[in-house]
Amino acid sequence: MSSELGTSDDKILAVDGYLTNPLFSEAERVALEYADAMTKSELDVSDELFTRLRDVFDEEATIELTAVIAWENASSKFNRALRVGSQGLWRAEETAD
Repeated sequence: MSSELGTSDDKILAVDGYLTNPLFSEAERVALEYADAMTKSELDVSDELFTRLRDVFDEEATIELTAVIAWENASSKFNRALRVGSQGLWRAEETAD
């Protein structure tokens, strides 16, 4: 979906390093950190992270972001339990040499 909205393959491939990669804006960094905290069982959304999130996103955007992350987490658990593999919805564009 991101690639369809104009996100470069380089940025998609760099998402693991979002905290320090200059390709990501502060809003993207805090949104991805929030997604990590919601997703990883050993993490939690701290008050400090939630404050930073609210400094960047208004209430409506925060609710929408939370809903999307929760939906993706539920879908992932559902698919994993039923052994539904990757649908191959994104592949890096091959560059001509």
